[in-house]
Amino acid sequence: MIVAILTLCSTMTGLTSCKNANKQQDNITQEVENVAQDSVSTPQKVESVELIRTSQSWDGVELPDYFQGRPELVAVKYVFPAGQKLGWHHHPVMNYGILVQGELTIIGQDGQEKVVHEGEPVVEMVNTIHHGENRGSKPVILYMFYLSQKDLPLAVQHPEIPLE
Repeated sequence: MIVAILTLCSTMTGLTSCKNANKQQDNITQEVENVAQDSVSTPQKVESVELIRTSQSWDGVELPDYFQGRPELVAVKYVFPAGQKLGWHHHPVMNYGILVQGELTIIGQDGQEKVVHEGEPVVEMVNTIHHGENRGSKPVILYMFYLSQKDLPLAVQHPEIPLE
């Protein structure tokens, strides 16, 4: 770049133009040096934040023992529109997730509720009937991770139980 500016200066007719070009180059060089200095003095690090470590679901019940045999891990992204209610269901497998947008209310068949807020983890109930509702005004986005086995359903629906 310096060579290009010097070449430009040599072809200019006035000394003033060349001085301005050199001054611009000095400013650009200083800016590049500042950026390089900043990136050297403040290296980026990988950040690790443990969100949850538990052996209980959100309602305080102990999680079951692992299955015997080969595991199948499943990750699912759910998007619940505002006002949407899921039907009553239960999970025969352990699962947990992170709510990345919105607010989700999980209701146990016994009436117990858990509100999961944006950025929070949740450990779902296993073999306990419950349902979820988006009572907010924006869609809920939820990433869930299931610890399953081949051919096991992630959820079993209970359409015989009406939603209120």
